[in-house]
Amino acid sequence: MATTQPLEANLNSIRSRISNACELAKRSTDEVQILPVTKTHSAAIVELAKNAGFNSVGENRVQEAAEKKQSALVDIRWELIGHLQSNKCRQAVEIFDRIHSVDSLKLVKRLDTAAAELGKKLPILLQFNTGEDPAKYGAKVDQADVMMEACLNATHLKLQGFMTIAPLDDNRDVALNTFVKLRELRDHCSQKFSHEMPELSMGMSGDLEQAIAAGSTLIRVGSALFGSRPPL
Repeated sequence: MATTQPLEANLNSIRSRISNACELAKRSTDEVQILPVTKTHSAAIVELAKNAGFNSVGENRVQEAAEKKQSALVDIRWELIGHLQSNKCRQAVEIFDRIHSVDSLKLVKRLDTAAAELGKKLPILLQFNTGEDPAKYGAKVDQADVMMEACLNATHLKLQGFMTIAPLDDNRDVALNTFVKLRELRDHCSQKFSHEMPELSMGMSGDLEQAIAAGSTLIRVGSALFGSRPPL
């Protein structure tokens, strides 16, 4: 498990990269936040993240987050960044403060129903596969209009922005193009539907420079902060 000293060094390294990328992109570092990803780590890592000054953590699986949330001894926001199965929508709404990975019309409707039943206004991001990678989740770009309409008609969802994951490729331009397409899609939808969406959740430790160049507001970082989980 990571300790405070390695975490501090890792965090400084990530922040330095973000600062350099923002300088090149002529952006303020205040425009880019880090979401620490605590998947596969213990609840102690969540506590470590909170002590390091983070107010949110990202998790990939509903059940893992549920167990961890019961064990963690800190007040922190929980964000789902992994694929969500429709049969786990109600549990996800109960557990998470925001869901990044809303990638289908079916999920929009089920999340809205679950949030209504639980009396909750749920912040969400729509996930699009702008890299057209068959190995990645995300709605197709041509589904954007219908999903936007569904979100804006939902009474218990609050659409805050878009999310994507770039294909794994040694060519950095592949990631950059993926992120630019998401920003352009967000801008188009925001203007067309007169709905402000400030959040662009895109970029991880391997491609954060390209994400920042394209306009990312939220970088998702896991092992680069906490290290790999030791074997059981």
